[in-house]
Amino acid sequence: MRSTVDILGVNVDFVTMNQALENIKVFLSEDKIHVIYTPNSEIMMDAQKYPALKDLLNRADMLTADGAGVVLASKILKTALPEKVSGFDLVKNSFSINFEKKPTYFFFGSKIGVAETAKSNVEKEFPGIVVKGCRDGFFSDAEEPEIINQINSSGADILLVALGAPKQEKWISANRNNLKVKICIGVGGTLDVLAGFQTLAPDFFRRHGLEWFYRLTKEPGRLIRMLKLPKFIIRVIIRRIFK
Repeated sequence: MRSTVDILGVNVDFVTMNQALENIKVFLSEDKIHVIYTPNSEIMMDAQKYPALKDLLNRADMLTADGAGVVLASKILKTALPEKVSGFDLVKNSFSINFEKKPTYFFFGSKIGVAETAKSNVEKEFPGIVVKGCRDGFFSDAEEPEIINQINSSGADILLVALGAPKQEKWISANRNNLKVKICIGVGGTLDVLAGFQTLAPDFFRRHGLEWFYRLTKEPGRLIRMLKLPKFIIRVIIRRIFK
């Protein structure tokens, strides 16, 4: 039975990384499409402003905490999530887990050439993993039917959508009923990291919930976006006091 934690009206799954991977196994065994989103504090804050986004997130089949801020919020609300389950780690771990039959993937999004480079790197690093197709994230509305046909024709089991949040979540939600894959995952910058065009924060920063600080030192222009994190935590504290 699915167990979730209500964080400002967004129902985040109470799962460890291993449990999230087991859910992926179950999703692959079922004859229908499943949607996975991995919201961080920025997306959670946007969901407070846009009810349609909150509703969209809550329609996912699994919602994991991508970021220490979301986990911290759950602790403040006295409904502590067991751990962070980031989109990048979830995807990369899915390449390694023991499936009876390894799933196949389609990489969709990011800049021209990124998905193809990510495909090459993944297939070299994880023998047995097959990426059946790639498509960059630059397209017009008129091209969407062709993109969906390309994805469906590939026969891929898992579609990774890297259009940036919340565009990727909106795209998945809008096209969910037209796709024939087993699982869609909104993955943000995952393809860029897999391609080697971006790097993750060092382990020290990731272990201590300081990825936001590391990214800010590398990209000072993100400051305005980063201000959503303290706003999110303040709103959570207010909810805790007055609920």
